[in-house]
Amino acid sequence: MPTDPSPRRLSAVCVFCGSSSGVDGAYVDAARDLGRLLARRGVALVYGGARVGVMGAIADAALDDGGRVVGVMPRPLWSREVGHTGLTELLVVDTMHERKALMAERSDAFVALPGGAGTLEELFEMWTWAQLGIHTKPVALLNVGGFFDPLLAMVEHLVTQGFVRPAHRAMLVVEEQPDRLLARLAAYEAPATTRWLTTEEA
Repeated sequence: MPTDPSPRRLSAVCVFCGSSSGVDGAYVDAARDLGRLLARRGVALVYGGARVGVMGAIADAALDDGGRVVGVMPRPLWSREVGHTGLTELLVVDTMHERKALMAERSDAFVALPGGAGTLEELFEMWTWAQLGIHTKPVALLNVGGFFDPLLAMVEHLVTQGFVRPAHRAMLVVEEQPDRLLARLAAYEAPATTRWLTTEEA
């Protein structure tokens, strides 16, 4: 049986997702699928370091398949978020800002799975950084069962109202299947220009 080729450009993928499991088992199932796929392709998982919810599901699935999993967790959240003690590497930092900066530094791409306010905050920060040209890494949504459809509708509203450029909207990679998502991340090319505003618009 042929195996899928490993993405050439990805050595580590940062995944943002919930520390809760949500009401639909499909969210945890999708996390496990992505975790196993990353492990089998030799791509490290970088995530928030918890052992519960969608976060725990993706970490455990990657570990069970022999994958490398790096968790990054702020000290104040260690006990409250139930930190994962079985990771390949656990990095404990002092603040949330350090957490996000380190996750970004250690990753070649960013993927959001279903989650809450923290997941959305992390997603939008990485997308904003891409728009500003702070990084040229792909930012993606794994749209499990249409979970992100309302958010994507809001993004389209931002475009039609002139607050997000179509080129910046196109930076967001959206897929429903983990294998197709990874293929698009590996093939991603950042736009030639990522200027936020032109001189006329400033």
